[in-house]
Amino acid sequence: MSAPTLLGHVGAVAGATINVRQFEGTASGIAIIGGRSYRIGQVGSFVRIPQGYHDLYGIISDVGATATPETLVDSGARGDRWIKVQLVGEVLEATFERGISQYPAINDQVHLVVEEDLARIYGTADTGQVTIGRLSGAESIPVRIDLDKLVTRHSAVLGSTGAGKSTTVTSLLRSLSVGQGDHSSFPNARVLLMDIHGEYGRALGEVAKVFRVNPLENEERLYVPYWALDLDDLLTFLLGKTEEKALTAIQDRILREKTAVLAQMNYPGVDANSLTAGSPLPFSLKSLWLHLIDPEIKTWVENTQQNSAQTAPGDAETLTAPTYPLPGQGNTSPFANKTNVLSIRRQLEQLRSRLLDRQYDFMLHPGPWEPSLDGVTQSDLPQLLESWLGHDRPITVLDLSGVPSSILMRLIGGILNIIYEALFWSREMPEGGRARPLLVVMEEAHRYLGRDDANLARDAVQRIVKEGRKFGLGAMIVSQRPSEIDETILSQCGTFFSLRLSNSSDRSKVQAALPDSLSGIVDSLPVLRTGEAVITGEAAKLPVRCRITLPEEGKRPTSEDPHVAQNWSKERSNENYVNVTAAWRSQNPRWKEE
Repeated sequence: MSAPTLLGHVGAVAGATINVRQFEGTASGIAIIGGRSYRIGQVGSFVRIPQGYHDLYGIISDVGATATPETLVDSGARGDRWIKVQLVGEVLEATFERGISQYPAINDQVHLVVEEDLARIYGTADTGQVTIGRLSGAESIPVRIDLDKLVTRHSAVLGSTGAGKSTTVTSLLRSLSVGQGDHSSFPNARVLLMDIHGEYGRALGEVAKVFRVNPLENEERLYVPYWALDLDDLLTFLLGKTEEKALTAIQDRILREKTAVLAQMNYPGVDANSLTAGSPLPFSLKSLWLHLIDPEIKTWVENTQQNSAQTAPGDAETLTAPTYPLPGQGNTSPFANKTNVLSIRRQLEQLRSRLLDRQYDFMLHPGPWEPSLDGVTQSDLPQLLESWLGHDRPITVLDLSGVPSSILMRLIGGILNIIYEALFWSREMPEGGRARPLLVVMEEAHRYLGRDDANLARDAVQRIVKEGRKFGLGAMIVSQRPSEIDETILSQCGTFFSLRLSNSSDRSKVQAALPDSLSGIVDSLPVLRTGEAVITGEAAKLPVRCRITLPEEGKRPTSEDPHVAQNWSKERSNENYVNVTAAWRSQNPRWKEE
């Protein structure tokens, strides 16, 4: 009498792929074993092949006539009772290992995997394993992932709109910080989340420190000092298109301002002989503007250009230009200036408008990090990094929902560059990435990591995924359109959390990048339930279909769909569209009249 778990016998072996003849006694689609029901021959489910003292394990990738061995396609042996299996690992004594040490033989028995078998694979709670959910086919079996490989080998959370990406990310981050089930937490965890839509502040409240342009209660105000950003990119934003000669002169002036600041302030590690215009030291944009505008509008009493015709001095603090009479016609006084003229009046007008625009205050007027007119600041980079990375909570949320879209890409690139440089150069220190690794989570990554987007953000992420592993900087890419993400970045992700993906080009992108090329698993992506993911790659012991543990109500991101029927059925209330336009103009969805 055959065992109740017998599924069939090996009919063909071709490398890691085997074809199995289904056992005649398994006519029913459901088997009852040990009081539990199991679906027979499900794509994505596991099979066990006993080999004496150890067992081989594989995943069903194809079922039916298409799983028939190629040598039998035109013969009478073709039928619909074939199963194609991809071998993935083996259990030696009680330990599961990826890879196989021997191949099965023809007619070896192939068994259905039951919960006792799954427990042998997933049941060990080794150090560094994080519980994130339950097996879809066996809810009693916890799914654990390897934290070291999740962070250092990078990862991607991919899924169509409404598939549960935000909830999955929230659950993953909560698992890292407060733990789930039988697993302890990681109190020294360090995660930085770039939140584009402002979804995570409420969801991660008590385990995160939230920075927002327009902070709510218990949140911090987000400041990103302009002088810590990439100088070339900053000048492009502030001035627009500028001739190379003028840019060089502007950078020379910035270098002189930074040199003057260095002479009066002590900045550990800064050598005056190696100082450049791009060194992350403060300088005053207001002083820079006044110094540059003066020669552009200056006039002289006589043509020898020795006596200025100025009638009123300028004021850098209020961005008021000095007053000069307009130059006269021909050889008539006053005379136009010919010294240090860069012909950048239009660019300086743009710089002035940027400085006066309140929506850029978080960057151009960054609170205690804003330099005085002589370049001195109340706070420096150590305080900025400590506020982001050195506080007592495991997660930092940088809420960028209030950032103007015109500068969002530049800002993300600038923030990532600050983080990268700080952890790279401090890699041997207790605060560095090797002693305390950092996971950077990038929401809506397709918006700034596109294949054709030559921007600072993409360049920074490419550096992180290529080199971050060496000094403890890991990346998690979150996107609904993996087909739009730069291939270099996606190919460096070692672990994939693939939720429901309806678009065929997105699925093919995932399939091409997966470490385990199991087409049957990828083909199941369009039919996954909300919050269900196929996890593959280095952090997972095996490719697995997992129900992610949902956070409790009130601790989920604010990304759920509106309740249309419920809201449309309410009685019409008084509406105030003054508030609508005020929120629009202030770029603050929570605007309230003071």
